[in-house]
This record gives sequence, structure tokens and C-alpha cells, in this order.
Amino acid sequence: MKPWTLAITGKGGVGKSTLAALAVRWLVERRDGPVLAVDADPNTCLDAMLGVQADCTVGGVREEAKRLAQDASAGGMGKQELLDLKTQQALVEADGFDLIAMGRPEGPGCYCYANNALRGVLARLAGHYSSVVVDNEAGLENLSRRTVQKTDWLVFVAEPSARGLTTALRLYDLALEMKIEAAALGLVVNRARDPHALDRARQVFAKTSVQMLGGLPEDTGVLTHGETGGSIFSLPPSNPVWQGAGKMLGQMLGT
Repeated sequence: MKPWTLAITGKGGVGKSTLAALAVRWLVERRDGPVLAVDADPNTCLDAMLGVQADCTVGGVREEAKRLAQDASAGGMGKQELLDLKTQQALVEADGFDLIAMGRPEGPGCYCYANNALRGVLARLAGHYSSVVVDNEAGLENLSRRTVQKTDWLVFVAEPSARGLTTALRLYDLALEMKIEAAALGLVVNRARDPHALDRARQVFAKTSVQMLGGLPEDTGVLTHGETGGSIFSLPPSNPVWQGAGKMLGQMLGT
């Protein structure tokens, strides 16, 4: 069965990792089958939000596989075979979901190679899951590197300010330029502080195919939760951000 895939992008600090974590929790609680959470941001933080720890990353295993392939102790295994083996060891298994983190390539080596490795890993792993949630690197680089090339939903997360919405629009333009295949495009306005935030967002994206999924309020509960290192799974069901994210995900899945 082809997994349902959600890729989330946005500039740094807009809350895309929080939305990704909320999506993983929602899918774990409401869909059949395990979820694959992919932290494609070198500044790994999705694991902490999900209450797990990624001690090993794709960037790290790439360097180890390269070294082992040149060593006699590898027993004749090729670099790709070793990379696949080490990637399985990097997979963090949890209740209802697994997580894999990209991290940074260690030592000398092309960063693009680590992205290529992650694309290959996703292609081989995705078929074992009912859903895949990808938390992309902050900014425009993640789309130009094409870590995600095909997805059911590509969601842009933006701040409600004029600058924040303009940055999200640039990400949309880049996604079109890079010919990223997405069955649907969506926009989430995070930390919406006034009732006109969504109206401004609709105006900015009026001439695009991006669907307005809604806004998430600025919530001290989520901020405090993150500061204390709490898992998103312990966020109370009454939390307005959790409830808002659930409505958006239900809309995306048509439930």
C-alpha cells in the first residue's frame, strides 16, 4: 500500500517541527499502521518533540559506510549495502511510529551526497508505513536540494507578518521551479495573533493553487511544553494548537 505522505517546509522558527510532531501524533492515534517520521533538518529536534532520541543519523552512517567499504573488515560488502544496513540501525523505533534523522555529514564530504542518501533511504523505507511525515530543513535550501520530490501534501508554514507570508510565497515559487510533485499544496499560518491574519494570507496566495488550511494560535502551553522538553504526546487534548492541527489534518485526509 502506498503511504500517505506529508512534507512540511518553512523558514526557521515558524513552528514547522511542532506541526510535524503534531501530525505524527495525530496519525498515530487515528490511522491504521505505523508512521515514519523523517527529520530532514540537520539541526535535529523532531526526536525530542516526539519523546525519543536519535543517536545516529543518515549523515553519520554515510561516513561510516564509506569507511567500512574501504576496510577489509567489511567482508566484501559494497558501500550501498553497508549504508542500507547502517540506516536500519539508525532507525529509532517507538510506539506507533519510527523516526529517522538526516543530521549532518561528518568529516569531509559533499552535503549533497547525504541528501541523495536520504532520498534513497526514504524510497526503500516508505513502503513499510501507512504514513510518512517529513520535517524539512528550514529555509529555501531544502527545496533546492529536493530531499522530497513527490508527496501527497506539501505544506508551507508561515508567520502572519507580511515578511513571513512573502517568504512562504517564495518557497511556493521555488517548489514550482523545482517541479516537486505534490498532489496538494497547503498553507498553515502559525502564531496567528489577530483575526485578520488569515485574510492577509489569502490575499498573498490568491493567485496560487495553495489551499488555506487555517491558522494556529500563539499558545503559551506549547511554548512551555517545548522549553521543558516535554513530548508532544503529553500535550493535553484540550490544547488549542493540538485541536487546530487535528482539524487541518482531518481536512487534508478528508476525514
